[in-house]
Amino acid sequence: MTEFLSPGRVYRREEVLARPSPVPPAGGVYGWWFRRLPPLVDPAGCRTRDGLTLLYAGISPRQPPRNGRAPSRQGLWQRLTTHYAGNAEGPTLRKTLGCLLAEELSIELRRVGSGQRKTFGPGEQRLSAWMADNALVSWVLRDQPWELEETLIAALDLPLNLDGNTRRPLPSHPHPGARPLHHPGQRPPRPPQPLHRRPVTPHVTPRSSTTRIAKQ
Repeated sequence: MTEFLSPGRVYRREEVLARPSPVPPAGGVYGWWFRRLPPLVDPAGCRTRDGLTLLYAGISPRQPPRNGRAPSRQGLWQRLTTHYAGNAEGPTLRKTLGCLLAEELSIELRRVGSGQRKTFGPGEQRLSAWMADNALVSWVLRDQPWELEETLIAALDLPLNLDGNTRRPLPSHPHPGARPLHHPGQRPPRPPQPLHRRPVTPHVTPRSSTTRIAKQ
């Protein structure tokens, strides 16, 4: 953990996306450090260095699945370039940041086409620009990065980590440690609308003509 919290340096977007890139293709654990905090994030308890605040820790590759499927071959370089230059359908951190910054950047998470994919559309460029100014990244190499990730999430305040965060999750979480029902900034699902029933007019049987005559 000491190596992770005391990196030799942190890297900006332009450095990560450069060719050649300083980011290795190997596996490891990465940390996101922020100059300016997104809305709703309370930095109390978070680790800091040189004016930057650590808000998130992630890994690449993921822990191999236990159902026999092939493990991921993704490494740090591919993962971090997707954070900086991808869209909200990729890394969870990018989607979370975009939703927290939705009002400030005038962006909105919307469905793409007729499927389930959701991105910020043209707003992805504004999100990338914000990350270029405010989000920097560091990493440490690990053959089994998921082991260190569990330790970090259990020991540190990392408010942008959504999964398994029982220490201090974002205030939008419905339950500690659980995924939010919808990201902040994303339109919540519409509540079910009440059924409007037409009023029922009681049926009145008209009197017969013989009845009226009898009473006259």
